[in-house]
Amino acid sequence: MEALIKNISQHVRLSPEEISVFKNIWTERTLEKGEFLLRNGDICRYDNYVISGTLKAFCINPENGNEEILFLAIDDWWATDIYSFSRQKASIYNIQAIEKTKLLQISHGSFQKLLEQIPSLERYFRIILEGYLGTLEKRIVFNNMYKAEQKYLYFLESYPDIAAKVPQYLIASYLGVSAEFISRIRKKNKSS
Repeated sequence: MEALIKNISQHVRLSPEEISVFKNIWTERTLEKGEFLLRNGDICRYDNYVISGTLKAFCINPENGNEEILFLAIDDWWATDIYSFSRQKASIYNIQAIEKTKLLQISHGSFQKLLEQIPSLERYFRIILEGYLGTLEKRIVFNNMYKAEQKYLYFLESYPDIAAKVPQYLIASYLGVSAEFISRIRKKNKSS
């Protein structure tokens, strides 16, 4: 809980009373490696903050059966199907633990009440969503305009903690390249 409060305090100030209210609304959950947080077709009932561990969000490509990685989430990140959570509609993707993962969760109803009780959290969650949207925009631009090697090097520079923690084949899927291609780039950069 302290990591989440610290994250929030970087953007908004909460009073001791608000922190007390805030703490009482969240529940802790642990996922084992391979366990699903959300499955395609289910409604995302919780917003999820990663305390520790790693999650992958993915769809299954109907043409080849491969996982298409949408995002990866590590410590101090959020892992939620925003559309499904906010609209309470069926999700179009899966979220699964890559390793044992501890989360803080808040239900959709409790989240709405929390925002009413602590209006300054509207600003915090707006900032989080703006960051997420900016990341998506960059990803679209990089996927459409840059070569695979540039995308990989940008990923390493932008997300070194993820690159150090997540298997290479998942990074390859996220970038839309083969794991073999990433191996070649890594070998090339080591020899340079």
